[in-house]
Amino acid sequence: MTRFTKYVLRQLSVGMVLVTISLTFIIWLSQSLRFVEMIVNQGLSITTFIYLTILMLPSFLTQILPISLFCIITFIYSKLIADREIVVMQAAGESQYRLSKPGISLSIIVVFIIYALNLYIMPESYRKFRELQWEIRNYSHIIFKEGTFTNISGITVYVRKREAEGQLLGIMAHDKRNPKKPETWMAAKGTFAQTASGAKFIMFNGSRQTIDPSTNKLSILYFDQGILDLKEFNSSNDGAVWRHREARERTLKELLDAENLPDIGKNNIGKFIVEAHKRIANPLSAIGFTFISLAFLIAGTFSRQSQVRPIISSSIIVLSLLVSGLGLQTVVSKNLHLIFLMYLHSIIPIVIAGFFLFYPKKINRPKDNNTKSNRLSA
Repeated sequence: MTRFTKYVLRQLSVGMVLVTISLTFIIWLSQSLRFVEMIVNQGLSITTFIYLTILMLPSFLTQILPISLFCIITFIYSKLIADREIVVMQAAGESQYRLSKPGISLSIIVVFIIYALNLYIMPESYRKFRELQWEIRNYSHIIFKEGTFTNISGITVYVRKREAEGQLLGIMAHDKRNPKKPETWMAAKGTFAQTASGAKFIMFNGSRQTIDPSTNKLSILYFDQGILDLKEFNSSNDGAVWRHREARERTLKELLDAENLPDIGKNNIGKFIVEAHKRIANPLSAIGFTFISLAFLIAGTFSRQSQVRPIISSSIIVLSLLVSGLGLQTVVSKNLHLIFLMYLHSIIPIVIAGFFLFYPKKINRPKDNNTKSNRLSA
């Protein structure tokens, strides 16, 4: 690796990290506003809020990294051209491949990172995100709504106050699932927990009151800790029944075998299969965006005044590819025999831009003024 390659690669790497962090923070901030309602109305703790938003980051990064790569390569190489560093290196005999090698090297690293996110990290993190979100919006919303009586599968629950950490104060639960032996639970505090054996209502410093129907005698049991088992929730809390798993939560193996999954309707098979091929094809767009940027900057003219046009042109092409990619996914999901178009959409920019980038003759290279004058004099 030459000094020039190390020098440019270092600038690209640092810039890539900064741009990615900036774009991630902007998207994270906009998406996290959706959870403000949970904080205000459902008492979601700050720790849980941060954990939820962190679980969303891998799905953001798969979309952000190719864009960040294109932005930083365009910026760094246009700066090198404006400072005449590229011109000097070319005059020293460096080929276009050697000049573009730092950008290409970084793009290959980014492709491997996106593949790791797409195939392993993102499905797992998004699954945990959806499970936690579902639990908060359903269990917490149903059971923990303070100041109201809520009937849940034969249990009437009242909570006087709900603290920010999720602890419940002033609890009353009337269990009439067994009509012959109804129970009334009262406790100073408690919480709702999802355990390995199912959903449970855990209460502290309270009492359990029962009435014998044959003698009408009241029986009171005081406890430091009591557990009310919500058996009805246990059977419905299985992920396959209680909550439908989206395509982004599935592993690549599940997506490719979507036709044999029992919980996917026929109308959704196309969407799941497209998600699988999207995870395989889309990372290659990082190389395509890199080649487009370098083809316009390096294969064009080297001039301080001419950098705006190639930057705008390459940006329009990349934006068009992003928009067309979204539309293509919708079309392919309805016509699975067109899946090959998703791979062509990622490969064709690499081939075309690579041709212009590595073509031996300079594209649009201005002719030498001395040559022109010699021809005129002759």
